[in-house]
Amino acid sequence: MGILIIFLTFCAMEFVAWFTHKYIMHGLLWFLHEDHHVKTPGFFEKNDAFFMIFAFPSFLCIFLGSLFKYPIPFWIGLGIACYGFAYFVTHDVIIHQRFKYFTRWNNFYVRAIRKAHKMHHKHLGKEDGECFGMLLVPFKYYKEALRTSKRIKT
Repeated sequence: MGILIIFLTFCAMEFVAWFTHKYIMHGLLWFLHEDHHVKTPGFFEKNDAFFMIFAFPSFLCIFLGSLFKYPIPFWIGLGIACYGFAYFVTHDVIIHQRFKYFTRWNNFYVRAIRKAHKMHHKHLGKEDGECFGMLLVPFKYYKEALRTSKRIKT
């Protein structure tokens, strides 16, 4: 049962991330997210605050689920944490390469998410954005990645 709750929470978090990115990061909290679109000097960005914002519900669910021995919030918290880890690896390590691991990954999926994210970042302001998801991107980028992989092999 716990694995199923973790999996369902992980999947739901892609929608939560998309919604939050589109309507909150590019809306009310743009002042925190803006420096992610317009590069500023230094390693850290105000945008990194979202790590803590998203980590808090995960921590709270894990803590309360453990403290009161309610397994469902515990598993939900783990699902949020797993999604956060996947988001971090995908966004900060693979796409933006803030940490120099997996720099040579160039498979079909990685090319699709990099292209979608590049299209997201072509908009420097908070308006007119596109591709707000992270792990799932519009199908056209997968098709483009497939075409690219066929050109590379020939």
